[in-house]
Amino acid sequence: MHRLAFLLLLSAAVPALAAEPPKPAPSGKYIADPAHTSLTWRIGHFGLSHYTARFTSVSATLDWNAEMPGGSALKVDVDPKSVRTDFPFPEVEDFDKKIGTAPEFLAGQPISFVAKDITIEGDRTGSVTGDLTFRGETHPVTLDVTFNGSFAEHPMDKTPRLGFSATGKLRRSDWGLDFARPALDDEVELLIETEFLVPKS
Repeated sequence: MHRLAFLLLLSAAVPALAAEPPKPAPSGKYIADPAHTSLTWRIGHFGLSHYTARFTSVSATLDWNAEMPGGSALKVDVDPKSVRTDFPFPEVEDFDKKIGTAPEFLAGQPISFVAKDITIEGDRTGSVTGDLTFRGETHPVTLDVTFNGSFAEHPMDKTPRLGFSATGKLRRSDWGLDFARPALDDEVELLIETEFLVPKS
């Protein structure tokens, strides 16, 4: 009985989409939903593992062109002081603060990414090449992007929403970040998940 009641409630909250595909989100200005956006980075650690951390303050604007996605515009801003490493000994060292603000790491300087070229490569895949700025230097980075889908009217909040996953790689030495090479790999992997929604007026 309890299981039946749960299924009835679920079906009422989330309509069956298999019968009729949802209408896609329209063109327009969107912003990243912080509740459904994550930016994780990984770096090889002495060849034994990949040290993994994340940023908790990521904002982005997307001018979405539904008819021609390659004509969309994207800008991302990241607060370097929002890095979270889950360092297990905070009484020994504030490692998050060190990574975010120390001159040999992110130096407390703003991080931004501005898309310069969006290339569509498949029905739901493509690449975004843009200028990545951190530590006061700017160099190009390419992200491999998967378009996960969109709603003109999301089942939960009844507003337009789009979703993307992306991965990328960069050489930190290009931005002058040479700390502990080669024990720590030069290559840094980026893993991104995000949903975009219409900003509240």
